[in-house]
Amino acid sequence: MSSDVPPAPARIDDETDARLLRAVALDPRGTLADLSAAVGLSVSAVQARVRKLEARGVIAGYRAIVDPESVGKPLAAFIEITPLDPAQPDTAPELLQHLDEIEACHSIAGAASYMLFVRVATPRHLETLVRDIRLAASVSTRTTVVLQTFYEGRPLLAGP
Repeated sequence: MSSDVPPAPARIDDETDARLLRAVALDPRGTLADLSAAVGLSVSAVQARVRKLEARGVIAGYRAIVDPESVGKPLAAFIEITPLDPAQPDTAPELLQHLDEIEACHSIAGAASYMLFVRVATPRHLETLVRDIRLAASVSTRTTVVLQTFYEGRPLLAGP
């Protein structure tokens, strides 16, 4: 029997791993020596723990955070999408995956089915993207433009 439910993610049970994850989250470019000092273990012990956390999927990856304005995409918006025909298969995420302006796609509870977070260059580009989303996925949309972002991409810290 197959299931669409993904396996449960690995959990951390160890306080040292929690401290190590916190140190990595706060400074992903920190050296092993920096992490060693932060958690009170030897460099080799830290390296082994980081590798195990990566192998188990607790640390899922590392990425650069790029300033949107520096790459010509200063306009951010949230777009709620709702299928025009709820009887049709729910494949919106797959149908929209090719649109690079969509930074995130979240399944949500409420009137809409998904919430997209997008970044574009201008209001005209946003209008074009909304049209492309509607056509590609056969959905209705509701768009909210972001005026200012006070914080985002905050580190996910282990613990209660």
